[in-house]
Amino acid sequence: MDRLTVEEYKESRKTPLVVVLDHVRSLYNVGSVFRTADAFRLQGVCLCGITARPPHPEIHKTALGAEDSVDWQYFERTEDCVQYLKQNGYVVYAIEQCEGSTLLNEIEDEELRNKKLAIVLGNEVKGVQQQVVDQCDGCLEIPQYGTKHSMNVSVTAGIVIWELSKHLL
Repeated sequence: MDRLTVEEYKESRKTPLVVVLDHVRSLYNVGSVFRTADAFRLQGVCLCGITARPPHPEIHKTALGAEDSVDWQYFERTEDCVQYLKQNGYVVYAIEQCEGSTLLNEIEDEELRNKKLAIVLGNEVKGVQQQVVDQCDGCLEIPQYGTKHSMNVSVTAGIVIWELSKHLL
């Protein structure tokens, strides 16, 4: 199946994308994001605030070992994480519905080409903290056509990672 070992993964070229989890409560969502990050060979994951950190059995249950292959960092404050990423050359987008947001399907290759990106995904109930949204370079929003105006954070991560990876690979 042409799978990499953890060591080969660590040495491989990464997609220049980091996922930031802002106070995500569900350990299963955290594990799912790790697994998706591994699948797309992302640069890493940043865990912030109350977001649980590996090792943890509930994270492992959905990550299936991706918490060992994907590089991750912990920040007590999401604002410090965003500042760190921006200082290291990342363009940071909150994945949030807000005034002036860009629809994910309308982002242009030119906006992303040769850039390092980070996306901030928020708490399952409250979303991305407003002070974090204000600190980001912009907001990306997934178009939604039904009666609900939100999606599960791990589903959102998968959709956004898939779409951005098409522009970054």
